[in-house]
Amino acid sequence: MAESVDRIIGCGDSRSAGDEIGRSREGRPILAYTIGSGPNRVSLIGGCHADEPVGPRFLDHLVRYLGGPAGAELRGAATWSVIPHVNPDGAAANAAWQTPGADRYDFVAYLRHRVRELPGDDIEFGFPRGEDDDGARPENRAAWDFWRAGAPYHLHVSMHGMGVAAGPYFLVERSWWPRCGEMAAALTREVENGGYALHDVERHGEKGFHRLGRGFCSRPDSRAMRRHFLDLGDSATAARFRPSSMEAVRALSGDALTLVTEMPLFITPGVGAEPGPPDPVLMRWRERIAGWEARLRRAGEPNEGGAARGEENAMRDEMAAAGLTAMPVRDQMRFQWALIRAGLRAVEAANA
Repeated sequence: MAESVDRIIGCGDSRSAGDEIGRSREGRPILAYTIGSGPNRVSLIGGCHADEPVGPRFLDHLVRYLGGPAGAELRGAATWSVIPHVNPDGAAANAAWQTPGADRYDFVAYLRHRVRELPGDDIEFGFPRGEDDDGARPENRAAWDFWRAGAPYHLHVSMHGMGVAAGPYFLVERSWWPRCGEMAAALTREVENGGYALHDVERHGEKGFHRLGRGFCSRPDSRAMRRHFLDLGDSATAARFRPSSMEAVRALSGDALTLVTEMPLFITPGVGAEPGPPDPVLMRWRERIAGWEARLRRAGEPNEGGAARGEENAMRDEMAAAGLTAMPVRDQMRFQWALIRAGLRAVEAANA
């Protein structure tokens, strides 16, 4: 697959209407697409966390590309099952800090207006435990029914993001890691050639995160999530965790390769030089960000030319001086597509 992200993003083909597979809690439609007839069955989903907009933005471009004349090779390589945005309510809740079409986000606006579901209520860990699990969110039920109709899958990628990180970060199905050497090497080269550092952190299995190599980690697991909250004495939150999209697709598909893209909206340099735990640079960044958030709360909502506006501008100067930068959306999409492409190659090699 020689398609570059620039070709995909630059495709002017209009998007087909898609199939409405369900409605959100607030009644917004959830659309899905099945495109192509290739032998490899690929599932892609975006928007599982409300404050991570770039995955849905990329998948919107991808379905346009797949459905147009330029997408013929991809349609022949795989059958693509795509839910560009499973969380339209989350998109609406976060609209205040997201300028449509912007290539970078503003960190002050992000800190002021971002909205994220509480643990146990996010869509990524809310998929049905089985056919009789009527307690799952309607968004999760809609996606699960869509996957059941298209299963089994060879590859599933959930498009995620991070508020701040040192650079791109890739989560991989742990049992597949021995088969992913070429994939990891290709992604590492692409990130470094793009002028970025891989994000790196050591969490020793917390919530299912096991470090596999620099920039690579196992994807989280609902059982580990439940254990985490039980260890904190929060049995109510623990009980709310259901399977992730990765676990749900594997339950329907067998040994599918599941991947998660984690692209930062904002780069915090130096994180991961000592992955810890604790990572001393990460801790300093957290303290800075907590301080900026506290100042924004004290300043209140800005009025034109008011004191709060001046405080925001002062913070932007401080953020720039500290080295915090917005990661261009196009670069985030480039590495999202690189992971999808590399994952499909890994599946093809495993099935050869």
